[in-house]
Amino acid sequence: MGETSTPIDSILNKESNSNNTPIESFINHKADTGMQCGNYSIDIPELKEGEQYRFHFDLTACVGCHCCEAACNEQNGNDADVKWRRVGEMEGGTFPNVSQLFNSMSCNHCIDPACLNGCPTESYIKLDNGIVFHEDESCIGCQYCTWNCPYEVPVMNYDRGIVTKCHMCVDKLEVGETPACVQACPAGAINIEVVNKEQWLNEDMNKEAIAPHLPDTSITKPTTRYTVPENMDEINYKPADEHITKPAHSELPLVFMTVLTQMSVGGFVALFFGELLTMFGFNNLASANYILAAFIILPALIGLPLSALHLGRPLLAHTAMKNWRKSWLSREALALAIYAGSTIGVILCYYFEINSILTLLILLSLGSGLYGIYAQSMIYRIAARPSWNRESTTKRFLASGYLGLILVAFILTAQGYGSSAMAILSITILGAAYQVLVIFEEKVFYKYLGNKETNYYQLNKTKTLLENNFKSHLKIRFNTLVGFGIILPIIATIFLANGNINIASIILAISLLGSTISELIGRYLFYVTVVPLGLAGNFFAGNQRGRDYKEGSH
Repeated sequence: MGETSTPIDSILNKESNSNNTPIESFINHKADTGMQCGNYSIDIPELKEGEQYRFHFDLTACVGCHCCEAACNEQNGNDADVKWRRVGEMEGGTFPNVSQLFNSMSCNHCIDPACLNGCPTESYIKLDNGIVFHEDESCIGCQYCTWNCPYEVPVMNYDRGIVTKCHMCVDKLEVGETPACVQACPAGAINIEVVNKEQWLNEDMNKEAIAPHLPDTSITKPTTRYTVPENMDEINYKPADEHITKPAHSELPLVFMTVLTQMSVGGFVALFFGELLTMFGFNNLASANYILAAFIILPALIGLPLSALHLGRPLLAHTAMKNWRKSWLSREALALAIYAGSTIGVILCYYFEINSILTLLILLSLGSGLYGIYAQSMIYRIAARPSWNRESTTKRFLASGYLGLILVAFILTAQGYGSSAMAILSITILGAAYQVLVIFEEKVFYKYLGNKETNYYQLNKTKTLLENNFKSHLKIRFNTLVGFGIILPIIATIFLANGNINIASIILAISLLGSTISELIGRYLFYVTVVPLGLAGNFFAGNQRGRDYKEGSH
């Protein structure tokens, strides 16, 4: 296997043929090559129209010393677990002809940054010099950008309650000083450059933004330029941590919030169809009333405030609606807020018998609720999280509405409207059966997952988590769904047909509780089994959102 000469090799060769000391040799080498490392000042041309700053990283020079990480943390006052720059390790070859590569990565200051597009509070700014800058003051710590970024660059600072990230030491650049990572690298592997964005997108990006195991450049159009070994295609480099598969953060507040809001909207769909049937002359069915509507909105009123527990700065939760033009999270927050408000209006109309605006409020609640759950699913349909970025995510979120149908059937039964409850239960069983089908489709997908599949590396790790780490959870989830979501409603329907309302009420109460637990387990699995794209071989930072599984964090 051919060997590639590194800058350090070049220095050593020159030193052996001269009388200079190592320090003198290194100073001469820096002068000859224009290396930026070790310099307190930097000479970069002024930006022209259509240009921006970027990083250049030389994989052939990096020795994996992590000096860049340390310098970045020291410069920005970050704790050890808040890394704006991380070093990943890859290995290749066959013993004894083995090879190592290190990739030091901070923000790629993308041309189409996913963090900026998805941020609900518009806390990201693309500066005129191309740097993607995070505005700390407006950040609510929702961490959506940490999901959206395919490089896992933004990182939550739990002490401050906000997300933070690399800003290329913009304050230093503006006065002609070198960014901390560039200054600290002993091998001169990191440099700052100017790039013409149009030329980069049309000609160079798909050739020079490529390094082993990095995400597809089309996702965010990163600007970092890489120098890679000439023989890279001959060696099958693998992430040094490929043998490690660990669960992601459980996001428990979101587990409860998503399930409860989906239950509520499902219940309102049942209320709407009941009103529709009454309109078409089905007068033997129960009419909607304020008690039923109150029980329908109750899960949403519990779930929505719970979502604030996910935030680093929960008192600023209301600002999450700001970026509704671009962010699915903002759209979800706005739609579900409208749903909650209009449904409360529906309750008041029933109570005070105000019929003039009732229909309008019912339609508003129905539309905003359904759109809110759809937007909720689209929050997770992101390229950076392959196991979430599937149609099954939207299907399972909408299908969870069957819980609301069970809730409505239970309330109607308790009120003595057995025939109306039976009508609802027939739809309930279909909804739960569809959820079973969604789970079955997913099982089939992972069973026949092939290495030709896009993002196979991440999806295969998700498969490992589902089939090994959480095998018992998955089995319980499936069995409880069938038992509590299908079998018990069928039994309840039989008792209702026989006029045994009290027994049917008890059965439906058990069905509602068991089905809710089943959906909570399913949603928990949804969060903990996701494996994101990111920096390969990132031992020391890993999944920066995986705090659930750090020692002593429970």
